[in-house]
Amino acid sequence: MCEKHQHTRVGATLEHDEEHRREHRLWSRRDFLSTTGLVGAGSFFLGKLPMRAFRPSPLMAALTNGDQERILVLIRLDGGNDGLNTVIQRGNASYYNLRPTLGIPDNNLWALSTEYGMPLATSPLQSMWNEGMMKVIFNVGYPEPNYSHFRSYDIIASASDSDVVVNSGWLGRFLDTEYPAFIEAPPNVPPALQIGIQTNLVFKSDTANMSLAVSSPQEFYQIAQTGQLYSTNSLGNTPRELELAFVRQTANAAFRYSETIHDAYFKGKNDITYPPGNDLAEQLAIVARLIKGRLGTRIFMVEIGGFDTHATQFDLHLELLEQLATAVKAFYDDLSFGNSGWEQQVLTATFSEFGRSIFENGSHGTDHGWGTHMLLFGGGLGNGFTGQYQDLSNPDPLGDPPFSVDFRSVYATILQDWLGNTPDLVNYVMGQKQFPIINGLVPPATPDLGDNNKCALLGHNPKSGISGTLGIKYAMM
Repeated sequence: MCEKHQHTRVGATLEHDEEHRREHRLWSRRDFLSTTGLVGAGSFFLGKLPMRAFRPSPLMAALTNGDQERILVLIRLDGGNDGLNTVIQRGNASYYNLRPTLGIPDNNLWALSTEYGMPLATSPLQSMWNEGMMKVIFNVGYPEPNYSHFRSYDIIASASDSDVVVNSGWLGRFLDTEYPAFIEAPPNVPPALQIGIQTNLVFKSDTANMSLAVSSPQEFYQIAQTGQLYSTNSLGNTPRELELAFVRQTANAAFRYSETIHDAYFKGKNDITYPPGNDLAEQLAIVARLIKGRLGTRIFMVEIGGFDTHATQFDLHLELLEQLATAVKAFYDDLSFGNSGWEQQVLTATFSEFGRSIFENGSHGTDHGWGTHMLLFGGGLGNGFTGQYQDLSNPDPLGDPPFSVDFRSVYATILQDWLGNTPDLVNYVMGQKQFPIINGLVPPATPDLGDNNKCALLGHNPKSGISGTLGIKYAMM
C-alpha cells in the first residue's frame, strides 16, 4: 500500500513492523490476563489451571424460565473481519480497482440480490437467505473509530463512546437487571455462557461477571461429562499432588452450575453431523445441545479467530468464511430438526472489533479499518439489507468511508425487539443514551397473556438505597 493510503496510527499495519508486533504482544498479554481473571477480578490457580470467580443469581428466574424463551447467540469474528470481501457489491469497478489482487470476481459469488453477492465459499448460507433466515447490516461502526484490537473490542463490548472507558459490558449491565440478586442468591443456571472467548468484558457488570466462560470445547466437555471443573485423575501421591487434588476437589464441589449443565448436556442431543475440523462448528454444537436440553441460559457467545489478515488474505479469508458458513448452517439444521421450532427462538449475530482498510496493502492483505458488516441469522427473520453500503467511488486516502449504522442501534434493537425489554431499560443498558431502534430488523417479542388477558411488563428497577428493600417497577398491559 502506498504511503498516503496508510492509517496514521502507528501499529495498525505490518509496515510498522516492531510497533505492530508490540501491539499484538500487548493484545495477547491483556487477553491472557482478562481470561485468567487477573484484571479486575479475583482469581487463583489450581496447578496451571485458572479458577475464575463467577458470581451470579436470579430474582426473575421464574419469569424467564419458559420452555422456549428467546435466545441470543453472538459469534465474534476475532481480529477484524473484512466486510468488503464478505458481502460484495457486484459490478463495482471501484472495488476491483482498490483491490486488484483481493477482489472476488463476480463469477465466484452467489447472489443475495442483483446488486450484492457473497463468495461461493459461503454457499451453505444461500438456502438460509432464500428461506428468509438471514439479514445483512451494512457498514456498522461508531464515531471516531479506534484501530487498536483490544481498545476497539472494549468499545464494542461495553457499548461506550470511543473516548470513554467503561468497565462493564452491555450484556453484563442487561443481565444485572435480569438478576438483581445475582450475588446474594446465586442461580444454578449460568445467565450467559461463552466458549473460546479471550476476554469477557461484554458480560461484566459493575459487581460481577455474569457468564460462565470456558476456554475451549474440551474444557466444557470436562464440566458436562464429569460435573467437575478440574480433573483429579492424573494426579499422583506426592504431598504436593495430594494437596492439589484436595484443592481441586474443593473447587469442584463449590461449582454451582455442574449439575444443571450436566443434566442439560445429556438431556439434549445433536441430531445432525457437524463439519469436522471446524472449531466454531464444535462450539455451536455444544450451544445447540444445551438449548435443546433446556439449560435455561438465554445468551451464548462463541468465536472464530484469524481475521487479522494483513498478508496473503485471499485464500485465508475465504477459508474462514467457509468455516463460519458451514458452522452456522449446521447449527440451524440441528435446531430445526424434527420441526422442533427452536430455530424460531434463536437469533444469531456476528460482530468484529473493526473492519479492514478499503485499499489492499503491498502484502496482498488489508490493514485495520472501519465499516464492517454484521450478519443476522434466525427463523422468521426474513432476508434483506439494513444500512448503506460503503461508497467506494471517491475514497479518502487517509481514512475510511463514513459508517452507516451505529453498532449500538443494533444492540438496542436486539434488547428491545428480540429480548422484549422496555425503552427505559434499553436506554439504561446503553449508558443512559438513546439509540435509534431499527424497525423490522428482528421479529418483535410478543408477551404471553395471563388468565386476565393481560401481561406484566417489567421496567428498569434501580437498586434501592434502603438496605433490605427492593422496588419492582411494572405495568399491566
